[in-house]
Amino acid sequence: MVKKSEKADNQQAKKIEVEETVKQKQAQEEVKQEEVTEETVEEDKEEPKKEPTAEDESAVAEKLAELQDRYLRLSAEYDNFRKRTLKEKIDLQKRANQKLLEAILPVADDFDRAMQSVDEALDIKAVKEGMKLISGKFQGFLNQQGVKEIVAVKKEFDTDLHEAITKIPAPSKKLKGKVVDVIQKGYYLNDKVLRFSKVVIGE
Repeated sequence: MVKKSEKADNQQAKKIEVEETVKQKQAQEEVKQEEVTEETVEEDKEEPKKEPTAEDESAVAEKLAELQDRYLRLSAEYDNFRKRTLKEKIDLQKRANQKLLEAILPVADDFDRAMQSVDEALDIKAVKEGMKLISGKFQGFLNQQGVKEIVAVKKEFDTDLHEAITKIPAPSKKLKGKVVDVIQKGYYLNDKVLRFSKVVIGE
C-alpha cells in the first residue's frame, strides 16, 4: 500500500512539474511577444518624419500657380459673358420698344390729320366717320400686340377680372350681382389680365 501511495505521489509530482514547465514556456512566449511589440513601437517612434524637399515645394508652387491662372481666366470669361448678356438684353428691349412705336406711328398720324381738319370741317358726319376709322385702326393695332378687351357688361362679377367701383340698384332681377356699367375698360395681354375692368355692380 505504501508503494502504491508513493507511486501515486510521484505521478502527481511529475504532473505538477509538467504543468509548471508549460506555464513557464507560456510566460516566456508572452514576454518575448511584449518585447517585440515594444521594439516595433520604439522603431515607429524613432522613424524620422520626411521633410519636404525642394522638388516637392516646387511642384506645389507650380500647381498653385496653375490653379490661380485658371481661376483668373474663368473669372474674366464670366465677367465678359455677364456684360455681353446684359448688353444684349438692353438692346433687345430697345428693339422691342422701337418696333412697338413704329407700329403705332400711323395711328398717331391719323389723329394729327383728324385734329387739323376738325376746326375746318363742316360735315360733322364725315368727322365722326373719320374718328371711327382711326379708332378701328387703333383697335387693330392693339389686337396685333395681343391686347384684347375684357367684355364685362351683363357678366357675373369676377374678382379675377373686375374691380368694383360702386354698387347701384339693379335695373332688373337678372342683373343682380352682375356688371351693369363699365367705368374703365379692362384688357387682356395674351390671355393674361393687363388691366382690370372698373365696373358698377347691380344689387
